[in-house]
Amino acid sequence: MESVEKIREQFPITKNKVFLNHAAQSPLPKPVADAVHRYVDDFSDFGATSIEWNDGGKPLFAKLINAKPCEIAFVENTSVGLNIAANMLSYPRGSKIVTTDLEYPSVVYPWLRKSLGVKVHYVRNVDGKILLEHMEKAVDDKTVAVAVSHVEYVNGFRHDLGALSEIAHEHGAFLIVDAIQSAGAMRIDVKKDDVDFLTSGCYKWLLGPPGAGYLYVKENLIEGFEPPFVGWASVKPEIFETIDFWDIWSLRLSETASRFEVGSPSFISLVGATEALTMLLDFGIENVERRILSLTSHLVEELKALGLTLQTPEEQRYRSGIVNFKIAEPQEVAEKLNNKGIVVSARAHGVRVSPHFYNTEGEIDRLIEDIKVTGGQRE
Repeated sequence: MESVEKIREQFPITKNKVFLNHAAQSPLPKPVADAVHRYVDDFSDFGATSIEWNDGGKPLFAKLINAKPCEIAFVENTSVGLNIAANMLSYPRGSKIVTTDLEYPSVVYPWLRKSLGVKVHYVRNVDGKILLEHMEKAVDDKTVAVAVSHVEYVNGFRHDLGALSEIAHEHGAFLIVDAIQSAGAMRIDVKKDDVDFLTSGCYKWLLGPPGAGYLYVKENLIEGFEPPFVGWASVKPEIFETIDFWDIWSLRLSETASRFEVGSPSFISLVGATEALTMLLDFGIENVERRILSLTSHLVEELKALGLTLQTPEEQRYRSGIVNFKIAEPQEVAEKLNNKGIVVSARAHGVRVSPHFYNTEGEIDRLIEDIKVTGGQRE
């Protein structure tokens, strides 16, 4: 395992800014940027590239979440993955989806369309936490799916996916997970937690370019669903691995998750994503998580010492890479910090901080000192 100091050499952003905004969009590590540049140069100069395809990073993403490569499909982003899942399910009369009031819009919007005719039930947070007993009470035999973010974008609350899948499956419902705020930062085990669908774009904690993402579908579910959209990428590989005419007289869908793909993905984005996944796996996702939780714990203690109110749960089992705290005029504070080269976001009437594994305690301390200097006051 490489040291954090060595890893920081791969992040040019560290020479220019204290970047603590990975819950928004991450800066590209040097190996990722280099791979993208090489891809562009190769196609510009030769019309092809010698970069190894590695199946677009599918085996690497599968390893990251403890899945099989055959269970992974390419998607452009998390929203597309969620829409694929939403549009494949059946909705008997009176059926409902259970979600929470902390969700990012893309987790909920697919089910708000009138054409689906499904009710959306929101479990309300209690002091920034979604309690399992409230989820259990909300899910019943009319529930088609439980749709949640593994980590909530507003305050970093982390769900217990294993407990949620038990609740969902007890009533014959599916568990659908938006993992964009956890993949690349927190350990994910779709087998242990018995997750049905999980999707994530690569441009946040996965440190890749926009345009690349993955959708996991549990193996024993794949052939039971007809994809909402189909194209040449949806069919069995042997159909298009030929010099003969394609078979356009029948639709023989792939037996793997690639049946949920439609056409050409963003190859350039996936080349970059593959490099990023390689970096994260080489460092070890358990080490990444440990490092991030250490940084956010340090931040939480410093914020409490300043007397600022946390919107992020303090209990370790609920924690992730996101910390949100209340402060007077958060947008102004965030802008002042950004002007000083410390990149954070204003979210939910507070300031959201999201360090990655290459950040340091010293950068957290600089953030705290600059919060004092900016005159940030308790709300």
